[in-house]
Amino acid sequence: MFSEYYQTIKAVRKALPAMVGILVEKHLQQVREELGSDVVQGIPLYTYLNKAGLIDEKGMVKVSGCSGFLVSPQGYILTNRHIVEDGDSSYTIIWQNKKYPCRILIRDKITDIAVLKIEDNQKFPYLKLGDSSSLVLGQTVIAIGNALSEFENTVSRGIISGLSRRLKTSGEGGNSSQEFYGLIQTDAAINPGNSGGPLINLKGEVIGINTAVILGVENMGFAIPINQAKKILQDAVKYGKLHRPSLGIRYYLIDEKLQRQHHLPFSYGAFIIYETVPGQKGVLPGSPAEQAGLREGDIILEIDGRKIDKNVSLVHLLDECSLDERVKIKYWSKGKIKETEIRIKEE
Repeated sequence: MFSEYYQTIKAVRKALPAMVGILVEKHLQQVREELGSDVVQGIPLYTYLNKAGLIDEKGMVKVSGCSGFLVSPQGYILTNRHIVEDGDSSYTIIWQNKKYPCRILIRDKITDIAVLKIEDNQKFPYLKLGDSSSLVLGQTVIAIGNALSEFENTVSRGIISGLSRRLKTSGEGGNSSQEFYGLIQTDAAINPGNSGGPLINLKGEVIGINTAVILGVENMGFAIPINQAKKILQDAVKYGKLHRPSLGIRYYLIDEKLQRQHHLPFSYGAFIIYETVPGQKGVLPGSPAEQAGLREGDIILEIDGRKIDKNVSLVHLLDECSLDERVKIKYWSKGKIKETEIRIKEE
């Protein structure tokens, strides 16, 4: 049996051919408009960017470069949504030092997963997806990044430090914050440019997608479990878009802190929000939730007998359901616990 040393080398060699860089660019004029100035540190913007080698012959400015990895011979790629979220930017795949145009098929804000496809008919090497449900604390893992910088194909090794972690991110530009659930915590070094790269096991299988690092804290990075990406990838291949089961509600996930702040009757469940902004209803018109009689201010407690809490979110429970499947909902409404059935529809 190979030692862990040789297993690590073998796994990395297996993974590297499937690594891609994602080049994020904007036109010079867009950069000027966003900066609100044509001068940076007293130097004309074009001169500043040109000296830094950030402008190509078409006047496109390199904004950033992050990581992704091939998951099929047809050129499907998994990465983070936050890398490709800007609709005003242009995205190009860099593989084996060549540029490839791509399509963005899915940007999923809930999981921070995106699926891209290279616009080319050749066959690509790809990584096999493992099973993130079988992970154990202390298991050796390897993080790989290809950030299109001086340090491409950066490899770091560590262990799984935690499972089912919950992470709250601050919103940008006044947007609301977002919470992620079920994350893998690792002490393998994950740098900002490694976002979207794979977290692999010693077999060379992907068990997570590198997504976040806590700035100012050493040896603490997070990855999205690869099982969260499997259905999203299937939808991308089959439909070219995301087919996610939905109840048609806007809600907050209740925890002990939220319960205390708002004097709620439960420390768990999904609280259906009230319409505080015109057009932002808690229960969407014509949705499965409205048809089942759910109203703003209700709290959904269970789906098919499974409690909604910080470890098992509503999104994850619905992801396990099929479209048009009927599920039993237990909820609290105006001081009473009630039950109903809802037919799941597409988001």
